[in-house]
Amino acid sequence: MCLVCDRIQMIQAGQNPYFVKELETGYVVIGDNQHFRGYSLFLCKQHQTELFYLEKDFAAKFMEEMILVSQAVKNAFGAEKMNYECLGQGAAHLHWHLYPRRKGDIGEYGNHGAGPVWWYPMELMYQDENRPTEDDLASMKKDLLRELEKLLAADSRN
Repeated sequence: MCLVCDRIQMIQAGQNPYFVKELETGYVVIGDNQHFRGYSLFLCKQHQTELFYLEKDFAAKFMEEMILVSQAVKNAFGAEKMNYECLGQGAAHLHWHLYPRRKGDIGEYGNHGAGPVWWYPMELMYQDENRPTEDDLASMKKDLLRELEKLLAADSRN
């Protein structure tokens, strides 16, 4: 089984403390490490390695929901810009990395804060000090869920 499937099983068993909300095509979770405060992921419910392997209507809905999740992340965490990544080398299961970005958040490691998150040294990004405390995680989940619910309610009216 893959890492994303493992996380989804934890969600389904009520054992993933980072879980925020289930949507039609995926699961919203707060990232384990928070160097970029508000870093979140959207995990596809289907175990596929590529977007083009998804059935057309499911793929369209997955993209639509990812856009909604990214807007909720932006709103909840005060991002000036969002970075989106759909990778798969480490976990061959579709999932989006959603990074809220703010001016100067990379500092000396990047072009004065501009550029991809991967310009920041991974050993610093994934330090244990970047893991949210239990209280901080609860607050982040509450804020993101509130924004998701607002956007979903507005979307259902259209």
